[in-house]
Amino acid sequence: MSLKHSYALIAPFYDAAIDRATRTARRHSLQALPGEPGQVLLAGIGTGLDLPHLPAQHRYVGIDLTAAMLRRALPRAQAVDFAPVQGDAQRLPFADGAFDHAVLHLILAVVPEPRLCLAEAARVVRPGGSLLVFDKFLRLGQPALLRRLANPLVRRVATRLDVVFEDLLARMPGLVLEHDQPAMAGGWFRMIRLRRV
Repeated sequence: MSLKHSYALIAPFYDAAIDRATRTARRHSLQALPGEPGQVLLAGIGTGLDLPHLPAQHRYVGIDLTAAMLRRALPRAQAVDFAPVQGDAQRLPFADGAFDHAVLHLILAVVPEPRLCLAEAARVVRPGGSLLVFDKFLRLGQPALLRRLANPLVRRVATRLDVVFEDLLARMPGLVLEHDQPAMAGGWFRMIRLRRV
């Protein structure tokens, strides 16, 4: 089953499983968006769980692979300037430097090629802009045997369990790590802020 079909099927249940567990961390991560108005990419917007927590001064473009997710996101966008786009976060249909900032919440551990997704987000953010990441990552050198064993099955249905953020960042010379803190699940989930140079 492809990721697109899988997420189209789970769209009706996604909020019940994810919203309450991640709400506080999402809100905290989004507080790092700067005060001056700008253009912000929401990569992998899903059902729009970030939308109620976004500051109103920015213009937002949310991209998601599935129309089912985007339909669920639209009602949450009433308080912000929001444009939905159906597309692949690994192949963004935007020009280089088109955004001031990008938000990557629970997307890098979902897409088949997280390095490509991060590289595309970096490409479309202007130099000096920020990328806010909230996701689950293995630590460099962490064995996590059960997660690695479960990964081949789980990644086909919903999410990857084997992404090491340090490996991704090491292959992104245009990004500088500014902030990294544990968010939940004993540090498995992390809130990360990157700067595009």
